[in-house]
Order: sequence, then structure tokens, then C-alpha cells
Amino acid sequence: MLTIKRRAALEKLAGLGLATWGGAIPAWAQTAAKPPAAAQPKAKVVKLAPKLRIVIPANAGGGWDQTGRALGTALVGAGAVDEIEYENKGGKGGTIGLAYYAEKYSGDANTLLMGGMVMVGAVALQKPAVDMSRIRPIARLTSDYLVVVVAANSPVRTIADLAGRMRANPKDVPIAGGSAGGVDHVFAGVFTRAAGSKPEELVYLPFAGGAEVVQAVLGGKAAAGISGYSEFADELASGKLRAIGVSSKRTVFGIPSIREQGVDVDMANWRGVFTGQNVAEARQAEMLEAVKAATGHESWQKTLKQNHWESSLLSGPSLASFIDFDLTTSRVMVHLLKLKA
Repeated sequence: MLTIKRRAALEKLAGLGLATWGGAIPAWAQTAAKPPAAAQPKAKVVKLAPKLRIVIPANAGGGWDQTGRALGTALVGAGAVDEIEYENKGGKGGTIGLAYYAEKYSGDANTLLMGGMVMVGAVALQKPAVDMSRIRPIARLTSDYLVVVVAANSPVRTIADLAGRMRANPKDVPIAGGSAGGVDHVFAGVFTRAAGSKPEELVYLPFAGGAEVVQAVLGGKAAAGISGYSEFADELASGKLRAIGVSSKRTVFGIPSIREQGVDVDMANWRGVFTGQNVAEARQAEMLEAVKAATGHESWQKTLKQNHWESSLLSGPSLASFIDFDLTTSRVMVHLLKLKA
């Protein structure tokens, strides 16, 4: 596996003049909570509160919703809380939910926010008034690959078929995926370019949830759909959809990788949990320990297996640097691929 020195790469990308931090490291990257130095993995979990709230900046049924509810179940199972309340605020790649959370729960020590690469891309594309400087990262939780699907009766049988149609006339090959600027959108642009077509001619249909992507493909509105495996699992199992490629380096889920089929691209999505910028660092550390306990619970491990997610727990300064890099990279890709909100 190729290891990238993320900070060095970030500096090179920023040197292109495409990053917009103005040379400053964002405040949350400087003040990310550090895990307790003497934490014992088998120590009794400290109860965060009788009731905890998780804000999910997406509609029900999608990846963030699945991850947030799985985390809530695991937090209860691990004994960190007695009850979880969920709030779904979907739209615009999570930026609507981000703004809602920042305005309402910035200092609430009992409310968490789901987020991830989709939100990073949406912030880069939309440049919203409320961005990720208003939240603090607690932990990256999962990573998963993107699956490209078509309807079962589609004449597109392989990635080569899809690439060929896009080279011939990308405007006749609409692609459905998550919100504008998110990982699905960026990947669609990268794929279009690697397939030999023009990214600026890509017809991308953004949706707030995976269920809507499925319907767009099944209804013939989109020639293909892009999302995580878990969001297509039921329709793939029933035979309504057919997977033609996955964004990994090699075959996974029994699906041949896009790279192995001759189009030189791969990408992984990630999801994580955040808190408000005004929540005390000591409380952030408690949240982190509770999340770590939850990811070790059997219900969480079962969910990882069922949804084909990879555990990718990361926290502290390493997570802050990771997100800092992804923010800058997304801005570069938005520019290079000429993506528009």
C-alpha cells in the first residue's frame, strides 16, 4: 500500500494557489482533543449522560444515518448512555445539518454530529457561511468503497461500456449519487476524466439519500449510480441492480475493481463523529473514550460486517491533520474538475 505523507502533500497542494485557508491552519486542527494518555482499554466506561442526541445531516436510510444509528446502539450497549435521540437534517451534502448543529448545539455537551468526506467535499464546493471550523472532530469511524451500479436490464454490462458511452457523449449518460460536491460527485468527475471524457460535461444528479439514488437508476433517470455498498445491498441481492465496478484497488464484495477494468481510479469514503466548537476539551476526551468503547461493542462489529464497512478509527491531532488534508484536496479537485454546486 502506498503511504502518502499527508502534511507534505498538503503543503504542495496549497502551493498550487487553490487552497483557501490563507496560509493558516484552521482553529479546530490546532485544538483537537487528545485522548487521555493513560486510558485503559478495559476500564469501566464513564456514562456520558442518561440521554444523548446524535444529529445526522442526511435523510433516513443513507450512510450517515446507518452509521449514526449503529453508533447510538453501540453507545447504549457499551453503557455510555441509556437512551439516544436522533435528528435527521438532510440536504446539500450535510451543510444544512452542519449549520443547524453549529447554531443550536455548539456548546451542548450531550449532542454529537455525524459527518465525513461527503461533508468535506460539500464545504469545498459550496463555500457555505458555516463550515467545518465550527465543529471539532472526535473520531473517524469507518471507511468504505464506492460501488457503481446500473439497472438489471441496462445495456451497460461493464465499466468499459460505461466509459465508452461517456467518451461518446457524457451528456447522455447521467450519473446519480450523493449531494453535490460530496465523495460520489468528486469520484464521478475523476472517473469521467480517467475514462477520457470531459469532467465539465458530466451530468451529475445529486440526491440527499441512497434510496433516491436507487430510484433514479431503477426509474431510468440515471444511467448509473454511485454510493457505498450498504446503500445498494438490498437491490443488489434482489437482482434489481447490477454492480459493474468498485472504487478499490482490487476486487471486493465479489465486484471487480474499476482500476482492474482499465480505468485508473480508486477512492475510499469515510465517516466520523464530531462535537461543537464550544464543548470543553475534557468533555471531548470523555466523548472519545465512549466512542472507542462503542466501536468495540458486538453490535458495532456486527454492523461493520453486515454493511461491508472497514473500521478506521482515528482521533486526536492525526485526525485533525487528516481532515485538514482532505479539505484542501477537495478544493483542488473542485477546481481541477470544474465542479459546480
